[in-house]
Amino acid sequence: MALESIECLMRGCREGGYALGYFESWNLESLQGVLDAAEATRSPAILGFNGEFLARDARLAAERLALYGAMGKAAAESSRVPCALIFNECPDDVWTLDAARAGFNLVMPSDPRASYDEYVRRVQRIVRHCHPCHVAVEAEIGELPCGVSGCVEGGGALTDLSLAEQFVRETGVDLLAVSVGNVHVQIGGEQDLDLDRLAALRDRVGVPLVLHGGTGITARSLRKAIRLGVAKVNYGTYLKQRYLSAVRAALAHETGNPHEMLGLGGQRDVMVAGRLAVRDAVLERIEALGCCGRA
Repeated sequence: MALESIECLMRGCREGGYALGYFESWNLESLQGVLDAAEATRSPAILGFNGEFLARDARLAAERLALYGAMGKAAAESSRVPCALIFNECPDDVWTLDAARAGFNLVMPSDPRASYDEYVRRVQRIVRHCHPCHVAVEAEIGELPCGVSGCVEGGGALTDLSLAEQFVRETGVDLLAVSVGNVHVQIGGEQDLDLDRLAALRDRVGVPLVLHGGTGITARSLRKAIRLGVAKVNYGTYLKQRYLSAVRAALAHETGNPHEMLGLGGQRDVMVAGRLAVRDAVLERIEALGCCGRA
């Protein structure tokens, strides 16, 4: 089926009391693994790719954004469940606007280094461009701490209630990502959220709320957050952890036939191992969102 609008998907979340998962992809195998899980559970889903990673100047090979857009659209069109397609967390506005032209129907400009006033101006410009093209915009107020070292590091900032309300009013964004105890790139462990702050944000902000850093949120806290108005939860870190473990295990049984390990699609195929690992990882988390059987 064609890409589903964010407006329609969010309406379903609001009326049904559930959230959608954005299970981030980085190649064809991971994208198919996410779709496999969404179809197996009859769950609407948000597909997509990391804009910060793809736009990095330090990449050894330049990425072709149009290919990612076409791949995501083709995935949605082949799917038996409704899907949207996000270009996530991009600090480069040129890439963000190009993503809207490349077929993504949700984009997220994100730049923690920008001042509040600068970020407002940039998001306003992106919203003005995207909304006439039926592309939704997600933005963020507050900054998540990082857990890539194995422990939660400082530097994050909880979402300010008044500022979040003001930002949504000034920019017209469709979704707002918030910082309420969630952590980016949490390598190990889970923690609860500041649910009181989340409840206050729900009362002050008139758009669906988003939690990045889903990998490190306890299932108990997540279920409560969804009841408090969270409509989208982002997952990435644990998917790549599972993918890498599966690929390493497959490579440990290397044979002399390269086709058997790349392309034949059997038990020794490294690409199949990665796809199945992503599928199984999504299946572990998607039930907590309450979206299973909603497609």
